This record gives sequence, structure tokens and C-alpha cells, in this order.
Amino acid sequence: MSEPEPVPEPVPEPVAEPESAPEPETVGEGNSHLFAVRTTGGQEKIVMRLLEARMKLDQKDEEEIEKAKEEGKEIKIDEAFPRVKNIQSVVLLSDLKGYVVVEALNAPAMFNAIQGIRHVRGQLRGELTYEEIEKYLIRKSTVSELAVENTVEIIAGPFKGMKATITRLDQEKEEATVVLLDATYQLPVTVDANYLKLVPA
Repeated sequence: MSEPEPVPEPVPEPVAEPESAPEPETVGEGNSHLFAVRTTGGQEKIVMRLLEARMKLDQKDEEEIEKAKEEGKEIKIDEAFPRVKNIQSVVLLSDLKGYVVVEALNAPAMFNAIQGIRHVRGQLRGELTYEEIEKYLIRKSTVSELAVENTVEIIAGPFKGMKATITRLDQEKEEATVVLLDATYQLPVTVDANYLKLVPA
């Protein structure tokens, strides 16, 4: 009588490895956050320009570092100055006085960028949403559409609703000096150029 054939042991099915965590999104793919940085009243444009200048300087440094690497050289970076990393933009809101909005990858990147900037007084707790600032955004600067001797209507500020004539334009500051046509005394007044609407001739 022959012996029964051995029954082969069941081979366990291979266990699927867990999927790896997705890579974090890179800057430029929507993974940025908005932060409101508090400034000294009336110094919002200065803070914005200082931040932009720091961003441009840092970009120039990065280009020089890359060039030096290609040439086999080494550049030492002064650690006394904070490096501006992962900052996408700085936005000045037309009607939100005393604040500028910084678009950054995260809160530490924003805090690093504003260190040592004159007229910065802190930051609002938490983040802003696009919906919260959308109504304040200036779609297009109007200063490029204006010229000296244009007749304009003031659409915001203390002189809202009054007509005026432009006597001087400051393209860099986006300001205009106007003479109010409805006033008893024609005194020159400096206003934000984005508060002006051109009156058709």
C-alpha cells in the first residue's frame, strides 16, 4: 500500500506594501498662505517696498551662489541677515489701512521675512482667506491711465464725490496732487491715484 502524497503547504499571498505618503506640494501649486502684517499707520507702502527689495536681493544672492557653484567657488552668506525663503508676494490693500498681506509657504517663512523690517508692528493671529481680501484687491493701478491736467472724480477717501484737476503725478508712489474744483479755495491736495476716476472730456 503506497503512502499518501504530501499535501503542499499553502503559500501566503504577498502583502501589499503601504502606499508612500504623497510628496508635499511645491510652491506655485496653490500651497501658499496669506498673512496680515500690521504696520505703522501710513507706512504700508514703505513696508511693502522694503519686503520686495529684500526678496529681490535674496534672489540675486541665490543666482550668485548658483553661478559660484558652477565655477567651483564658494560664497559665504552673512548669517546676520535673515534669508527670505518661500515668499510668493506682498500685497498692499487699498482700503485696509495699517496692514500689508504677505503670501508665504508657511508662517515661519513669513516671520523670517519681516524680521528687522522698519515700521512692522506684528502680525494678525491666524491666516487670511482669499475671500476675506478679495474685495480689497486693486485689480489694476490707475496711475498709468492718468495725466497732468486731466479732470477726475475722487471715488474714495475724505474728498469722495468731488471733482478735481490733476497738477502732478508720482508714478512710483501712485499718488496724485489735485486741485479740487468744488472747493472755495483751490488748494492742492495729494491723494492715492487709485482713488481717482477719469472724467470723460
